[in-house]
Amino acid sequence: MHTTPQNLQVLFEDNHLLIVNKRAGDITQGDKTGDLPLSDIIKSYIKEKYQKPGNVFLGTVHRLDRPTSGVVIYARTSKALERLNKMLREKEIKKTYWAVVKKGKIPAKATLEHYLKKNPKNNKSYAHKKEVPGSKKAVLHYETLKNLSNYTLLEVDLETGRHHQIRVQLSSLGTPIKGDLKYGAARSNKNGSIHLHARKIAFTHPVSKELISITAPLPEDPVWEACL
Repeated sequence: MHTTPQNLQVLFEDNHLLIVNKRAGDITQGDKTGDLPLSDIIKSYIKEKYQKPGNVFLGTVHRLDRPTSGVVIYARTSKALERLNKMLREKEIKKTYWAVVKKGKIPAKATLEHYLKKNPKNNKSYAHKKEVPGSKKAVLHYETLKNLSNYTLLEVDLETGRHHQIRVQLSSLGTPIKGDLKYGAARSNKNGSIHLHARKIAFTHPVSKELISITAPLPEDPVWEACL
């Protein structure tokens, strides 16, 4: 009998795609830490489940920051990868995030526009009101879903996909994401996560053309549970 690895929560799977709910702390693909990436765990899962000889093809369509959880798409065929990459560039993949932020005096819903500049030395982005050399325009829309005692749950729709975009733009309002020390949270979360979760993804299947809409369950955590 085939078993799914404990650290793999598969949300959708067919011959072309594999969509998982990434746990905070997992890396979507190999990096300089040398830690085992999710892509390798998925390749082993596919190899075992389908008894595939040789190398398993798996393409990473998009990434999530290491401390972020939620939905990630991987492509199982080069055709699917090519089409999904094109859809990503043409903004045909709709991503919705949930963020738990420090309570602050912010509008219930708004569109944020900044120019973000990344500093590779400290792997951090900085938000500017006006364009500065080397910056890229970043746009997101958010609305308040729920007010908790010390925090607010926001639903965020990204128009652009910049480095640490949601983290830096929400922090610039004075409402950093819970646990996100890098962008101004007062303290870290015990498990090193931040309260940012890629909640939903919707797109047209690159091969079958059917509409795929996936919602990723929230991490097990008292603050996330209070959001439901």
